[in-house]
Amino acid sequence: MKCPFCKSSDTQVIDSRVSDDGDSIRRRRRCTSCNKRFTTYETIELRMPQVVKQDGSRTEFDLEKLRTGFMRALHKRPVPTQLVDDALATITQDVLAFGERELASRRLGEMVMRELKRLDQVAYIRFASVYRSFQGVDDFQDAIKEVQLPTPARPASRAFNAKDAKEDKTTDTKDTESSK
Repeated sequence: MKCPFCKSSDTQVIDSRVSDDGDSIRRRRRCTSCNKRFTTYETIELRMPQVVKQDGSRTEFDLEKLRTGFMRALHKRPVPTQLVDDALATITQDVLAFGERELASRRLGEMVMRELKRLDQVAYIRFASVYRSFQGVDDFQDAIKEVQLPTPARPASRAFNAKDAKEDKTTDTKDTESSK
């Protein structure tokens, strides 16, 4: 590390400390030439792959763009924000685990659809209708049939489903009525 004062490349680390959140290391350094001290921070830099669109153009991976797509699909749906954050984290981890410098937008779209299918069936249909460019009612019917197939639950947490909440209320009502 070069000294910011005299530009000498001979510096010595005096003290190293991990930050409170554990994401960076603070290093206190001393220049051996001019004896001045300075602080540097070391953080991990993860390089997300370029997203290759269908027309061949490339763009940076944008988590906020994914979040916007999720929020549009989930508009006025009873899905907690924490589950959306978990789904976005899962997609990000999958993209990093992919380990390539480029990622087809098609593959990214399929990851989004997989997570939306786990979160909310209506949101899945909304997203699929735009993503797959539905042309008619038959396309919607096919997507609805696809949603009705069982989907494995996410291991870390159970996906929220409004239908489950309704079924729970129905069961409670039946239990209450039978106890009368």
